Parts: sequence; structure tokens; C-alpha cells
Amino acid sequence: MYVQVGPSVAPNSLYGLKDMSGAASTTAAASSSGSGLPFCGGGVGAAAARCCVVVPARQGKVSVLSSPFLGKTSGKLQYECTQAEWRRGKRNGKYSKENRSRIFASMIPMDSARIKVIGVGGGGNNAINRMIGSGLQGVEFWAINTDAQALLQSAATQRVQIGETLTRGLGTGGNPELGEKAAEESLDAIAEAVSDADLVFITAGMGGGTGSGAAPVVARLAKEGGQLTVGVVTYPFTFEGRRRAQQGLEAIEQLRKNVDTLIVIPNDRLLDVVQEATPLQEAFLLADDVLRQGVQGISDIITIPGLVNVDFADVKAVMSNSGTAMLGVGMSTGKNRAEEAAQQATSAPLIERSIERATGVVYNITGGKDLTLQEVNRVSQVVTGLADPAANIIFGAVVDDKYTGAVHVTIIATGFSQTFQKTLLDPKSARQEQQEPAKSETPWKRPAPVSSRFPQDFFSANDGVFGVLPNCTVS
Repeated sequence: MYVQVGPSVAPNSLYGLKDMSGAASTTAAASSSGSGLPFCGGGVGAAAARCCVVVPARQGKVSVLSSPFLGKTSGKLQYECTQAEWRRGKRNGKYSKENRSRIFASMIPMDSARIKVIGVGGGGNNAINRMIGSGLQGVEFWAINTDAQALLQSAATQRVQIGETLTRGLGTGGNPELGEKAAEESLDAIAEAVSDADLVFITAGMGGGTGSGAAPVVARLAKEGGQLTVGVVTYPFTFEGRRRAQQGLEAIEQLRKNVDTLIVIPNDRLLDVVQEATPLQEAFLLADDVLRQGVQGISDIITIPGLVNVDFADVKAVMSNSGTAMLGVGMSTGKNRAEEAAQQATSAPLIERSIERATGVVYNITGGKDLTLQEVNRVSQVVTGLADPAANIIFGAVVDDKYTGAVHVTIIATGFSQTFQKTLLDPKSARQEQQEPAKSETPWKRPAPVSSRFPQDFFSANDGVFGVLPNCTVS
């Protein structure tokens, strides 16, 4: 949430925020030197302080705004703030109150990024059903298809039938041209589906008719509308035939031209991660689940509050107009779970090549309450050690009780210069070419791990460390 500072607080002196709702005590040991700072005092009974702005002043003084909740007026959460100035003693290091004044503050909830996931064609609709069944939260699901019967079976609440006149509610018979014409016939309906969103995922199975033909049209409308557009699609199994493989390649190339970021999961890579006796139906379900992981890996970073929060602007900075992207997922338990999960994610069979030379990386670390700072740092060392030294790296860290005892890492690497077709058809050659630097290129060394995402002078040893969660607008 954003913080607006009024005339009573110097704009360049804002230090931090602390959400005190439900706090049992009005005293917090917030100083890194060990001294307690009773910063959000006040409140009557259950109306304890909810918001606190801490402003460091000169000569060891700290100005504190504590805010008992008053109510909601005109969409704003109203607070009556008590401003108290505290001076830090030179001898004992403790704070003592000097004066108080009363001001008012309001808290305006920040609009979260609106995310839509649009499944196109039979493969895309199946992937949508898989995501809904897994409990993926914080996104709006849409199903687009020419097949009216398939739409009836979709779990998505929003459904769009395209090409009603052209296909009369039937499929496209595996013909991408028919799928494209069906989408062109229903441009207004598609435009409405992709509107009013910040981020649009387009998921589909490449190689068929509706997904291959209509997905690029859906992507084009989304990107023209100003939405960050991410394609997450599969490339067909070899046993599905040359025709579907060729149609898949052509569709991928068309889709790549109309999205900001494109993640392609070749189904053949699933053969490296499933057991010999895995039934065919289960293998296709696994392909749908990989699409889910690609979407969830990005959306969770934005929608789930974490230890390290990443907002939509951070993700957009990495993924906007970034072209080719690679997806890696890893999870491990045990003593070395952090390193193992990171190594799995960076060398997973679904990644056609190493993330080396990626110019943008988004990765998310999820663990239970037993997730440690050292483990987050170890994962970061593995990822930053492989990425380009100048890469824009964004990461989130989330605590989820269901991951207690495990560490889960999802990596999206972007900004590769190679075309998809070369990487897709000859991954070994692409990997070898990447690992052999050009003669004029100076070999790069593993960069040192970043100790903090904040500027070094952001915190002072004499000041408390406060959370940066709620929005407190002071006026």
C-alpha cells in the first residue's frame, strides 16, 4: 500500500510502517541495538493502535504516529492519530516521551493487480480446469473455445464461444486457419474477455486447431489493450505426429510475436520426469499441471503476501517485452533442501537450456514456518550465480504451512536472444552454444550474493526495524 505524507511530516524522513491490528502489546522491541521502543501506544480497549508511522528526527529523536481505528468513511479507513516525540537517552539508550499532539490519518486500500487466466481451445480449457481444481487463488478464469460442448464442461465461470457462425458450435478439426478465422469473427467478445486486467495469461496446447489459431489473436488483443501478456503453452508429444508438431511450431512463432513473455513446455520433456508405467491419461494430466505451475509461479509472487513482497510493477519490469522464457520448478526436503530445490529448478528437464545469460529472472521461494533466512540466501546464491551478472532479478519469499518441512522454488528466466524454434528442435546444440562463450567475450565470475534488497543507509543501527505493510495517509 502507498504512503502519502502530509505537511506535519517531512516527506524525506519517512522511515517505516507497522501494522498493529490484533497486537497484544503496545510495546515493541524494535531497535536492532536491543532497546525497546514503545511506538504504537494508545487506543481504548479493543481499539488498539492499527497503524504507525515512525519518523527519525535529529538529535536522537523519533516522532511516532499511533492510530486508534475510528471507522470507515467514503471508502477510507479513518484513524485518529496521536503524534508523540520520543528522545533517546545518551546514557541508557532508552526512549522517553517529550510531547504529544493529535492529528488525523486515513488508510486507503491499494487496488491489487487484476490477473486473468484465459484458456484457449481444448488443451487450454483442460489446463484451466486443472488450475481451478488445485485451488489457484487471486485470478479470474476465462475459457474460450469453438466447441460449445467442451465449454459446457469447463469449470471456468466466464466462457466465450467463438466462431459460432463459422463452426456452428463444433470444433475446428485440428485446422489452425479455422481457429484463427473463428477468433477474428468474435473479436468483440475476446476484447471484452481480456479487458480490465493488468496481467493476462494465455494458456493453450499448441498443434491443434482452436488453440494454435485463436491464441495468437487473443494475445494480440490483450497486448494492444495495454495488458502485460504472458503465454504459457505446451508443444505436442512426438507421437502426436509431424503435422501437429509443425502446426505447433508455426503457432508458437505467431504467439511469440503477440506476447510480452512466452513460456513453452515441450510435452516430450515430461517423459524424463514420469515413470515407465505412467498411464497416458496421467501423462496428459501432468502436462496440464505443468501449465498450472507456470501460471501459479508468477501469480503467487504478486497475489500472496510474503516475507519478501513483490508487486506487479516488479514482475512487469522483468517480463515486459522479454520474449523467450524458461520455467523451472523444484522441491526438496531434508538437510540440504534449499540448495537441492534451487538446483532442481535451474536444471529441470522442462528447462531446455540453462538459465545462464538470462537477462531477467523471477523466482519464488515457498516454505513452512521453519523456512530460514539462511535457506533463502542459499537459494538466491544458486540462482544469482547462474544468471547474467547484469540480469534484473526479482524474487519473493512466502511462508505456507502446507510446505512445512520442504522448500519449493519456481523460476521464470526471460530475455534469451535465441529463437524458440532452434532451442525447441535442438536443445543440446543450444545448450552447448550457450555454455561456450564467444572468443571476444570475457568469462564472467560468479557474483557475490546480495545481502539486502534495501540501500545500505536505509536502516540505522540506532533505529528500530519496522514492517512496511499498511498504507497510512497523514493529513
